[in-house]
Amino acid sequence: MNENKTSKLEKWRAKYASLAVAIGCLCSVVVSWGDNWFMTAFLLAGVLICGIIGVYNLKRNKSI
Repeated sequence: MNENKTSKLEKWRAKYASLAVAIGCLCSVVVSWGDNWFMTAFLLAGVLICGIIGVYNLKRNKSI
């Protein structure tokens, strides 16, 4: 198989993987809001960090 050709799934992962993780963390934050404040804060930090990484990945990979 040719190593230079990347699949559509690999292209999608390069663009949107961190945004998918951020959305998953956001759903977990909404569900666990107020039950465990440490976990809520940890997941909220994950939303912020993964969201920022995802936005910068989208800006960087516009040509893909």
